[in-house]
Amino acid sequence: MRFQKLLVPFFSAPTLVVMGSTQPQTAADRFQALIATSAQRLSIGKQVALSKWDSKVAVEDAPREAFVIAAAMQAGGLRGLDQTSVVTFFKAQIEANKLVQYSLLAEWYRLGNAPAHSSIDLANTIRPELDQIQTTLIAELADTRTIRAKASCPTELAVAVGKYVAAHQADLSQLDAIALDRALATACSAKK
Repeated sequence: MRFQKLLVPFFSAPTLVVMGSTQPQTAADRFQALIATSAQRLSIGKQVALSKWDSKVAVEDAPREAFVIAAAMQAGGLRGLDQTSVVTFFKAQIEANKLVQYSLLAEWYRLGNAPAHSSIDLANTIRPELDQIQTTLIAELADTRTIRAKASCPTELAVAVGKYVAAHQADLSQLDAIALDRALATACSAKK
């Protein structure tokens, strides 16, 4: 199978700050929580794909995407985040998740079946988990507001994602790394 290391959950990020430490965090360190949560969201993409395989529904779900975007705008507004950047960020998250779903579904169609799995309740199990991750992502966007506004953000974020991927290479496939880059492609809010 081409994607043998399929989106293994990688929920825990390494501890970045030691209490009492006088060492300043690098931008790569400060981005790690945002990256890890985005990776966690992507890891759920396999479960979403399996659910859609079973129910024979399309990857595209415009009403759900609109709901996610509206909820993110509202939550971001409450945290003082620019609504346009929140919308752009969550559209990238959604597109990255769809990238995972399309890639996995295509692989399973080529193989003639999906991996063995138990029934997955998209509406009552997966979506509430994604909603909770969205809350965390909003908080992390607020926490990284300053570094995301810097002109150096695209470079610093790319380095941070590379650091994350290198630290988790045993658990990540090429699809995971590509999807993570896509998910975070619009995280920087610096004007170009």
